[in-house]
Amino acid sequence: MAEHEPLTPLSTSQKEMLEEAVSTYQEHMTAETAAYLMARGIGRDEALAFRLGIVADPAPGHERFRGMLAIPYLGRDGQPLTVRFRCLSEHNHRDYFHGKYNTIKDDIPRMFGIGSVHRAGEEIHVTEGELDAIILNKLGLHAVAIPGANMWFGRHRRMLAGFNRVWTWADPDDAGAELTGKITRALRSAKAVRLKADVTDTYMAHGAEHLLSLVQKKED
Repeated sequence: MAEHEPLTPLSTSQKEMLEEAVSTYQEHMTAETAAYLMARGIGRDEALAFRLGIVADPAPGHERFRGMLAIPYLGRDGQPLTVRFRCLSEHNHRDYFHGKYNTIKDDIPRMFGIGSVHRAGEEIHVTEGELDAIILNKLGLHAVAIPGANMWFGRHRRMLAGFNRVWTWADPDDAGAELTGKITRALRSAKAVRLKADVTDTYMAHGAEHLLSLVQKKED
């Protein structure tokens, strides 16, 4: 398992810049973006809790993310530690020199939703996408996200090592299988939830009861 450059505390100026950026992006939330989120099961309460926003007035260094959904990675106290961005346009992202999801250059990968690590009891849930983690939290499951197998590092194993059960909800594709493999090899407590579509699509197609039953069936 690869270990990435160790995390160092953010400076006061970094914290202030991130807080200002995230607050601004929240303020600029549009009806179109809210509708996009609602179509994925994320309502106003979830958007506010996770401080989602839109990049209408980019902070310095965020110019190329203009028009994208801002997804803050929040610390235990709700303070942003970094931000990732999702392009909302239906186009070939490579033609526009960006990905569907975009990370700030040289930013050290983090776990999304670490507040759940502190709030959870004996079990925690891990998804592949940030929005999927928001859906599980909406349903009362304490969930974090690791956005891809190459974002899983030794420190993440240590963060989750104290839980009796770590449920993995990776997408049903090769990339998801790779992430599931890394987590289950790293943690004896990890157990995969078998999905036919990602968490969000499953929730939108079949509802909360079906999604929750996937874990209940595993426990029976």
